[in-house]
Amino acid sequence: MRVLLTGAAGFIGGRVWAALLAAGHEVVALDAMLPAAHGPGATLPDGCLRVDVRDGDALAPLLAGIDVVCHQAAVVGAGVDAADAPSYASHNDYGTAVLLAQMFAAGVQRLVLASSMVVYGQGGYSCPVHGVVDPLPRTRADLDAGRFEHRCPVGGEELAWRLVDEDAPLAPRSLYAASKTAQEHYALAWSESAGGAVVALRYHNVYGPGMPRDTPYSGVAAIFRSSLEKGQPPRVFEDGGQMRDFVHVDDVAAANVAAVGSDGGGFLAANVCSGRPISIMDVASRLCEARGGPAPVVTGQYRSGDVRHIVADPARAAESLGFRAAVQPTDGLREFAFAPLRA
Repeated sequence: MRVLLTGAAGFIGGRVWAALLAAGHEVVALDAMLPAAHGPGATLPDGCLRVDVRDGDALAPLLAGIDVVCHQAAVVGAGVDAADAPSYASHNDYGTAVLLAQMFAAGVQRLVLASSMVVYGQGGYSCPVHGVVDPLPRTRADLDAGRFEHRCPVGGEELAWRLVDEDAPLAPRSLYAASKTAQEHYALAWSESAGGAVVALRYHNVYGPGMPRDTPYSGVAAIFRSSLEKGQPPRVFEDGGQMRDFVHVDDVAAANVAAVGSDGGGFLAANVCSGRPISIMDVASRLCEARGGPAPVVTGQYRSGDVRHIVADPARAAESLGFRAAVQPTDGLREFAFAPLRA
């Protein structure tokens, strides 16, 4: 198939590009090369076009003969402050709206959208007494006292995390999360009005070679890695017990290939995850062990708005797309301990 790939020069986009080519697809690759994502003076990869998805005139001729669009382009990160809101809205939301309009005009009926776990907000929790509940927000007094777990809104019991599936309500809690939720909503509305097919891939904690280092947009695994390279111990917030699902970038690329090859209609959201939950402390410890560096330091510090636990259910991706992650976090993190990072 002929695939238009946006964000093709990025950390994830580059791996998706290589995986699509390996699967025999023809790829039209483009990227806006935003300095926040690529750094100042970054060069455009060979075969990639410098195109901003907000530029409908530039997009229109590229969509001729395209079978499916794989939309990875986005401004990422949690948002440093409220001043970032226009950037997220412009690049992520308006850019997606322009892309969908141009797809409609060109008669392109299939979209694979890079979404994110952040659309789920606080994640899923259950009470040992009252069952599945929506947790109370964590108070500053509890956090200051080192009480990091959510409490039951009925009886105040400490809650346990549970797997989040794609039917969980969307509850964005950051500017980035709001923009990814809006992307999904635009794509859903487009699929219903235009009769198109959408697969929204909700990426969990992506890591792997080529990950950006030392920026507000870096993942925690890259931040830990950078500390170890400087001979410093990774600094773990809260008590390190936060549970996440870390998924290797090659598995994310494989999920995109599976979604491009799927033949379903309508709108499908699917978690892209390893299916093997791991604590933040365990991530730091595994990187320290692999590199022989100093042990992690648990700081007890916290960041306002951080999610305590968010762990994905991988069942729908397996059932609907035939996708199952191949890289276990134990193996992937050992490799990542020495993998090259992006400046």
